[in-house]
Amino acid sequence: MARHKQEGMEEERGMNENEAGGDLLTVREVARHLRVDDTTVRRWIKSGALEAVALPHSGKRCGYRVRKHTLDALFSTTNVPTTV
Repeated sequence: MARHKQEGMEEERGMNENEAGGDLLTVREVARHLRVDDTTVRRWIKSGALEAVALPHSGKRCGYRVRKHTLDALFSTTNVPTTV
């Protein structure tokens, strides 16, 4: 019976992670996806070119998370030049 309770709790926790924070990507994940260096992604975040969530920190480097839909929006925007 204890095993069933534990399995149910793990499934519940997995659902909550997917709903709440499952769409958050680390700086490294974004960098790998875009094929750039981590430093480049951090520079984009600090300049405001890439929207991110800052994590609480107590050191030199601030942790960030980028929402998946923000990254997807970069690729869905098409800049097609118009001809006159």
